Amino acid sequence: MMRKLILLFFLALTVVGKPLSAQDTLPKFSVKNIGNNRIVIGWVNKFENIRQISIQRSFDSLKNYKTILSVADPSTPENGYVDTKANNDRMFYRLYIMLDKGVFLFSDPKRPVLDTLIRKDKPTRLQNGNFTIPVFDSANGRPVISNNGPKGEIWVPSKHVYTYKDGYIRISLPDNDKKYSIKFFNTDNDLLFELKDIKERNFKIDKSNFYKSGWFRFEMYENGDLKEKNKFYLPKEF
Repeated sequence: MMRKLILLFFLALTVVGKPLSAQDTLPKFSVKNIGNNRIVIGWVNKFENIRQISIQRSFDSLKNYKTILSVADPSTPENGYVDTKANNDRMFYRLYIMLDKGVFLFSDPKRPVLDTLIRKDKPTRLQNGNFTIPVFDSANGRPVISNNGPKGEIWVPSKHVYTYKDGYIRISLPDNDKKYSIKFFNTDNDLLFELKDIKERNFKIDKSNFYKSGWFRFEMYENGDLKEKNKFYLPKEF
């Protein structure tokens, strides 16, 4: 019965799957080599009944695939992931996609293609549509440089205040004797709350401190002087 469901699903994609034929729309996806041992896997999701997306990697295009990540929120319209642990830049990738009632499918395998827009003298820009959600680095869970908002704007995430892959806000302050404080704002620059005279150097803030998902801004002060102004994205999980 399961095989029949899967077969019917593939036939449906073949016959009436025109909306899914857009570039990188699931089950299609992109795999790009952006240099420095970083492979970006990205896709656009239009399935309403999706339950799981797992990224798999293999030396072979047909077998020995291993799951390297199961996406926390598979329903996100646009998403991606940065693989920094591949043995080389010629490995194969595929997606495992599970829908309602146990129906599942695998995407076609793909090898990374070189992102020719990469310039060594400029910051890396992920060219995979208009990402409004950070793409996470597999090494430490931090978001990497991402295109968002107005076309051409490049957002460089903070290394001190950032959204970790578990959905929490991580704080990583320099290990020194200086005093730090952080103010958090919404997109209208209304002050939400402030952390004063922070003692810990590495900790996390529960996402329940923020009233909704989306972009938030912050200002970090060092000994009373403004050290950094930036923003972070809180995924829709609550």
